[in-house]
Amino acid sequence: MKRSAPQQAPEVQVETRGQLPPDAAGYARDKIQAVLGQTREPVLFARVRVTRMANPAVEQPVIAQANVDVNGRPARAHVAGQTVTQAVDLLQDRLAERLARLAEHWEARRGRTPVPGPHEWRHGSEPTHRPDYYPRPVEERQVVRHKSFSLAREAPDEAAFELEWMDYGFHLFTDADSGEDSVLYRSGPTGYRLAQVHPRPQLVGSVAVPLTVSELPAPRMTVAEAKQRLEVAGFPFVFFADDSTGRGNVLYHRYDGHYGLIVPAE
Repeated sequence: MKRSAPQQAPEVQVETRGQLPPDAAGYARDKIQAVLGQTREPVLFARVRVTRMANPAVEQPVIAQANVDVNGRPARAHVAGQTVTQAVDLLQDRLAERLARLAEHWEARRGRTPVPGPHEWRHGSEPTHRPDYYPRPVEERQVVRHKSFSLAREAPDEAAFELEWMDYGFHLFTDADSGEDSVLYRSGPTGYRLAQVHPRPQLVGSVAVPLTVSELPAPRMTVAEAKQRLEVAGFPFVFFADDSTGRGNVLYHRYDGHYGLIVPAE
């Protein structure tokens, strides 16, 4: 079958924040435009945001993020670097990897079958160039982003694709087989870890990704208690069952030093 030619890439929207060199926007636009020009599906939208954090204590102060829409399918990449050039170059590489997975593994997701060979997923390659958290004092931290939405009902391997394509640190969803509110995240060098409000490993269906299932139920607590656990444990997020609803929630660190909270819609 003859493969289609690369599509015409759209103009990349670039937003800059903080003290950046005057050519930062043009450099980011050219680099991301080059990646999008290689896609074989139409890119409907592309935006890049480059931010330099003002805190001199942050080792990687330049944060670069790309959001694109490939034929109706969103993809995202998020990196940090010591300079604008380093951050944008890393963003270009990471976005190219995301789009390659989007193109090559779509059928694997639908069929729930592994994809062997040289393009096999690198689940454990969580980059060292992830953005640092702003070291905001604990007493100043607040829940500044509260997201409530209906959780996708999907299998763990589908959740893994969502996590990888959108460059998330975790993915909250409802397991299609067990019906449990669940969170999937990277674990170790080779796979993923699944935690559930009421874990029932025997009901988790067959998956195409390396997966372990926590046997511990999600702790039932208030948001205030989740904040305390987040700080004491030093984790990037806490998965818990809301004390009033029993539904699975996630409280996480934002890069601005505040908290974000994800709550399933009733």
